[in-house]
Amino acid sequence: MRSRSVRVVAVAAACVALASCGPAQPTGAPTPSSSDAAAVAPVVDEDFPDPDVVAVDDGWLAFGTGTSGLNIRVASSPDLSTWKVQSRDALPTLPAWASPGRTWAPDVSPRPDGSWVMYVTAEHTDSGRQCIGVATSPTTDGTFVPAGAEPLVCPVEEGGAIDPSTFTDADGARYLLWKTDGNCCSLDTWIEIARLSDDGLSLADEPTRLLRQDLAWEGELVEAPTLVLHDGTYVLLYSANAYGGDDYAIGAARSASLLGPYTKKSEPVLTTDTWDGAVRGPGGQDVVSSADGDTLVFHGWDELYIYRALHLAPLAWTDGWPAPTRPS
Repeated sequence: MRSRSVRVVAVAAACVALASCGPAQPTGAPTPSSSDAAAVAPVVDEDFPDPDVVAVDDGWLAFGTGTSGLNIRVASSPDLSTWKVQSRDALPTLPAWASPGRTWAPDVSPRPDGSWVMYVTAEHTDSGRQCIGVATSPTTDGTFVPAGAEPLVCPVEEGGAIDPSTFTDADGARYLLWKTDGNCCSLDTWIEIARLSDDGLSLADEPTRLLRQDLAWEGELVEAPTLVLHDGTYVLLYSANAYGGDDYAIGAARSASLLGPYTKKSEPVLTTDTWDGAVRGPGGQDVVSSADGDTLVFHGWDELYIYRALHLAPLAWTDGWPAPTRPS
């Protein structure tokens, strides 16, 4: 799942009761095998999960789940190929409603006035659930400052909410997608969507449910939504199953209408087996469009299942479905 970066073993025991908290060595992670195919080299070979990539004047910026005392990590690239991880924290101060230590899965996007907005998952202090907040910055190179005294999305009775993701429709209307975090408490997980206000600081409509876990390969959850409009069809990519090992994978669903109904592809579009183990547990994806075509951005485990590195793969389309191509 798009959860907080893996921590040291000393805190693993404290995480047992938290369904969304990842242990230092993921429970059930496969034993590394020398027979695995040659690994696909990541573009950031260190912990950088749940990437969100945006275009800026001098290239690209990736925002990811924090680690090493940072709430939100940042990496930069002039060309989508060569990346440098920055030392700064894009969100050094959490919202007043949030507790430190469980901040993950940022989404950064421009606002109509030229400033930028970040949607981010953090722990809601009063309930102990994960919820989604909002922060703003004049530029992507600046510090994002929390906006609002309360979370933007916080359905405590549904287990909370994680994995915010923005989508701009053909008419310019902006939407926020997220996952209800029901797997924290034996509930269904839902991918939901709602239209954003013009300033991006509130929801303009009630949420609409798009899909939940109902295929065998998805296990107990769906999460990490990414919505794109391809050839007039709405295509929703998502991650599913337990994030801590090889079963985590990326699926897809599509619809002729923004609000559905969505029809799922019966099998995932990227798994550990897709490239014979060259990438392990792919997920937390984003889609980037450039002059060179579409690119799938995602994280995958290192060979020892200690950290989730940042990967890119060319994204082709087959019969209207996304089809990641193994990087050369």
